[in-house]
Amino acid sequence: MKRCWLIRLGLLSASLFFFSLANAAEMGAVGGDMPPPDGKQLWKYITETNPYKGWGYWPTHYGMYPGKAPHGAYLVLYANSLALKAAREGKPMPYGAILVKENYDSDKETLLSITPMYKVKGYNPEQGDLFWAKYEPDGKIDKEGKPAGCINCHEAAKDTGWIFAPTK
Repeated sequence: MKRCWLIRLGLLSASLFFFSLANAAEMGAVGGDMPPPDGKQLWKYITETNPYKGWGYWPTHYGMYPGKAPHGAYLVLYANSLALKAAREGKPMPYGAILVKENYDSDKETLLSITPMYKVKGYNPEQGDLFWAKYEPDGKIDKEGKPAGCINCHEAAKDTGWIFAPTK
């Protein structure tokens, strides 16, 4: 009887574990540490919890490359592991994918802003479920959420997941 109870407890524990993993994946969370769509929490995530400087470059944009308005004259585009994996496989960005763009002035040294886009399930289905933010170099939030400027511009790239940067 005791052995049967232990087996049931083990099966229940395993079921709960796998359910929590599936739920985390469904919510776009990796290890349950993904932030909610909130400017302060996203900043903390990309600078402390999982610093974007340790991520990879977008597959076709290694290091600094020329940019244009409304971003800087030069850009650096980082992508978290979920975004990189999808890009390399030619798949759409999954929930939890984050791209972070550093926007530099024409001197290639003056950081003007940091602009991430973060795919969050159910956040904004009409516009790709993307949470947008624009930070000053010190982390002060300039814009966050559903900025019309970001959405209106990136809508032209709706067919490529709202991303202008090609993967090939």
